[in-house]
Amino acid sequence: MRISDILRVKGERVVTVSPEADVTELLSVLAEHGIGAVIVSRDGSRVEGIVSERDIVRALAERGAAVLSEPVAAIQTTEVRSVDREAAVDEVERLMTERRFRHVPVIENGSLRGVVSIGDVVKFRIDELVHERSTLEEYITGERA
Repeated sequence: MRISDILRVKGERVVTVSPEADVTELLSVLAEHGIGAVIVSRDGSRVEGIVSERDIVRALAERGAAVLSEPVAAIQTTEVRSVDREAAVDEVERLMTERRFRHVPVIENGSLRGVVSIGDVVKFRIDELVHERSTLEEYITGERA
């Protein structure tokens, strides 16, 4: 299975924030959309960084509440690993586990086309297992649902 299969169900909508936005604005964006990370991008197409709740907590622990008025660029992760739509879900799952990422941008032809979270991957895996179980039960019992 491919990342495109996850995006087909999830959709390709991506929430971004400008690197110039302050961390307080970032917090509002995360809360408004109920997400744990946001892509940093001036144009919504090119990935300049990513900021997660973890990044915010680390910055607060290091620099205190003053970080809330700093620009997002001051706390973003700039070395962002991305995948394309044709990446195998297994490979992305391995990347997330080994590198301890929870969110990976999906890039196609140099442009941002989605974000896959560890929750998306887990949901996909569970759905896959439920389908396999159902198919096996139908095969064993000879019943079709």
